[in-house]
Amino acid sequence: MCVSFLVRLAMLPADCHSYDDAKQSFNWRIPAYYNIARDVCDKWADGSNRLALVVENADRTQTRFTFDDLKRLSIRFGNALQAQGVQRGDRVAIFVRQSVEAAIAHLAAYRIGCIAVPLFALFGTEALGYRLANSGASAIVVDQEGAAKLVGIRDGLPALRLVFSIDGANPTFWTAIDNASDAEPQITTSADDPAIIIYTSGTTGKPKGALHAHRVLLGHLPGVEMSQQCFPQSATLMWTPADWAWIGGLFDVLLPAWHHGVPVLACRFDKFDGDAAFDLLERHRVSHTFLPPTAIKMMRGAVSHRPRQLTLQSVASGGEPLGKELLAWGRATLGVTINEFYGQTECNMVLSSCARWFEPCAGAIGQAVPGHDVAVIGEQGQRLPRGESGSIAIAGPDPVMFLGYWPDDESTRLKFRNGFLVTGDLGWQDEAGFFHFVGRDDDVITSGGYRIGPGSIEDTLLNHPAVRYVAVVGAPDPQRTEIVCAFIVLKPPYRGDDALMAELQRHVRTKLAAHEYPRKVYFVDELPMTSTGKVVRKALREKLNREPGSC
Repeated sequence: MCVSFLVRLAMLPADCHSYDDAKQSFNWRIPAYYNIARDVCDKWADGSNRLALVVENADRTQTRFTFDDLKRLSIRFGNALQAQGVQRGDRVAIFVRQSVEAAIAHLAAYRIGCIAVPLFALFGTEALGYRLANSGASAIVVDQEGAAKLVGIRDGLPALRLVFSIDGANPTFWTAIDNASDAEPQITTSADDPAIIIYTSGTTGKPKGALHAHRVLLGHLPGVEMSQQCFPQSATLMWTPADWAWIGGLFDVLLPAWHHGVPVLACRFDKFDGDAAFDLLERHRVSHTFLPPTAIKMMRGAVSHRPRQLTLQSVASGGEPLGKELLAWGRATLGVTINEFYGQTECNMVLSSCARWFEPCAGAIGQAVPGHDVAVIGEQGQRLPRGESGSIAIAGPDPVMFLGYWPDDESTRLKFRNGFLVTGDLGWQDEAGFFHFVGRDDDVITSGGYRIGPGSIEDTLLNHPAVRYVAVVGAPDPQRTEIVCAFIVLKPPYRGDDALMAELQRHVRTKLAAHEYPRKVYFVDELPMTSTGKVVRKALREKLNREPGSC
């Protein structure tokens, strides 16, 4: 039986009309031998010049690439790597933004059995050096800006032998491709062979390298299809502002779209802008998109309010709960119900909503995606009854689950409890099957005997017209154990004074609950965020501990 037929069986059944039908009819069928590049590129590279990638540059000029182009170019770059001594299992770092070069480098690494290490292009030297040293990368693909960052740290990276520049006076990436052979590498990979190391965003402690096998793409497919309204139905072009260095950009958009033969739009935003995002969606008639919560909040705050001629069929979002306010905005402005999904770098896309199948539950992060056994468990790894709060966890084995942290067996062991991968998030499951996010293990606030999650307070504050962004944390208090503190970025022309503070506190008391209102409100210019746009609440708690009483 051919691999492409087996791969189809990892997808949701095309004729499912309900969530229950999908759950009952779904079965994992992962082939023994599987390679991401051959699946997402080579099966479409049949000489038909099927469109794969549209690259829009800063001046709005566009370049289009077919699957035939990508196959030829990635074979050549794979051969160039091998010709310079890169071997199966070696790590190849990719330190460029959304671009054809990033796509070629990924496909080349997969097809020759190497391990891709995508790195966010805005990393500074410390973040870059740590990841390159930890992964032991022997080759890296960079642009001019990235090459400049390497200069000061190269001596501390003895494993790094090869640097391929995509631009500048000496574009060695393209020179290597021009001089390489067209002969297809004869390398076979199993579904369980390592394919990629993706570093966590580091909200708690140092970033860890999550090592994934080739099968991780197949493990993503049901979640992508569910969150994108039974994708690829009605799909003509897919885009995300999420960088392809993150699991969300790479495995929620680029590679699943190509698995289905759907073209992807790549655009290099120097800095995300809500109006520019609307403009891009409109001009390119994008049908499907993944918008992280931070991007949705910035689009909600866009300056231009002119009517938009959007052609969106589906919008998915994940990373942080959106809340009722943003979901309502999505329906009114984007014209679709945003489907929230849930997962993490180590085990992604395991919960999702799907408006085509069921009405989303306000405040919930979805139901279990067919094929994934998600549970709320207790301290001993036991499944907890519905309605009871505990740790959100995924039962193994699971195709989307990581192989382990590179190269950290102890941290990998601590990630599991009684056969479950423990996410580190607290939540509960209601009687209808929806999962509700309470917070990270260390984000839950214990105040006056109550356990308070920050999400509902943040959602309520976002509903106030003065609030642009907000993050809620707990601060130590001798009487209540902790008190609720809110860090708020205001919309102009609002000013952070005592009157507005009292108004916001009253807003939470009346709209949410008297015991959950923020006893301390700090007006700030910006919030500390990871490079993936997640608020680092740990940094806010540390700030409170350093400067009690004022921030």
